[in-house]
Amino acid sequence: MNTILPTDPARDDVLAGRPTLWLNPSYRKQAIDTSDLPVSPADVQTARLNWQRLAPLLAECFPELKDTYGEIRSELVELKELREALGYRTREFGNVFIKADSHLPVAGSIKARGGVYEVFLFAEGLARQAGLLADGDDIRKLATDEARSLFSGYTVAVGSTGNLGLSVGIAARALGFKATVHMSSDAKAWKVERLRRLGVDVIQHEADYTTAVENARDIADADPTIYFVDDEQSRHLFLGYSAAASELAAQLDERGITIDEENPLFLYLPCGIGGAPGGVAFGAKAIFGDNVHAFFVEPVQSPCALVHMMSGSQELVSVYDVGLTNKTEADGMAVARMSAFVANVMREMLAGVYTAADDDLFKLLRMAWMTQRQKLEPSAAAALLGPDFVLRHKEGRRFQALHGLEEKMSRATHVLWTTGGSFVPEEQFQHFLHQAEALA
Repeated sequence: MNTILPTDPARDDVLAGRPTLWLNPSYRKQAIDTSDLPVSPADVQTARLNWQRLAPLLAECFPELKDTYGEIRSELVELKELREALGYRTREFGNVFIKADSHLPVAGSIKARGGVYEVFLFAEGLARQAGLLADGDDIRKLATDEARSLFSGYTVAVGSTGNLGLSVGIAARALGFKATVHMSSDAKAWKVERLRRLGVDVIQHEADYTTAVENARDIADADPTIYFVDDEQSRHLFLGYSAAASELAAQLDERGITIDEENPLFLYLPCGIGGAPGGVAFGAKAIFGDNVHAFFVEPVQSPCALVHMMSGSQELVSVYDVGLTNKTEADGMAVARMSAFVANVMREMLAGVYTAADDDLFKLLRMAWMTQRQKLEPSAAAALLGPDFVLRHKEGRRFQALHGLEEKMSRATHVLWTTGGSFVPEEQFQHFLHQAEALA
């Protein structure tokens, strides 16, 4: 009998590796006191200003950002044919959109919002420290040969299952840094190959993601010329992601969609270690307050946020501790233990977590492609299940009742945050589609 997880309607399904929905009993709709947290709503605004300051440099480094004047942003895509295919056609589902971070420029995933942000902030700080950049100087000085000469003496390192490594590696090499990505044994070969073509040193560990991060951190701690992007603890990563919420708010406003007490917003966010979905959820809470409800989604064998937060433990609980395997085709979500930083911040802000089986991810991936030509990775496809859990699962209906939402669902807006896919090589994507066809 597993004693780590308390009695809960989702407990048996979690332990058996079956898809389920867990509701966070600590979730508070009312204003949350952030005074004891490592981040605040003011930090979200600072992150937005940082992105604006860095934009001219980003446009200089990445030609694909010229048209957006250095902004890294994704489309808000209304579900049409895919809505029908998912069974969300009835009025009770309100508005349903994809936030297509699967097609973000520079890195092709949501990690562009975090990895690029942290690397470019590090470069700015280093240049100021060296006297290369003074107040009032053009930020594009960081793209000059003089700056590249300075940066070439430093290495930016990160531990990753794939997409964060891509974003950090791309950003570091664009500025002239050396880059090292420590990857877990389940990292996809095409991501490894893409990094190596960029001149990134890829070190693959015969272990899982958590071990890769620990090894990367130890190496960086021993060398002052290595800057470590710490996915488990980084405020910069977290806040880089948080700025996406203001982008979403502007897009909803452009469409004339109101978010208030009578018109709630639901976010469905694929979760690995938790930094990206946690950052987006925190940013959304800073803007929409009580009127947004954020749900994470994880694979049935790798629900690290779910098992830790369900446990109520102060010490991190891993999926191995409850007898799960951490084996999944959704490589960005193959994480055994969530970030303690994110767990602390999300304790009262996360509405819940639902889980998905790998076979369903492939079916959803194919469905998204065949109906609306949305090219997704398996991990990104997990977001598509969110409205079904909230509207149709018994725990979703209980969530509605607990928070007085039953009569408001037809006016709700659901945002399915698709986190990666556009950089998947065509051969690999066709393989995904063949796997889905075999399952069908």
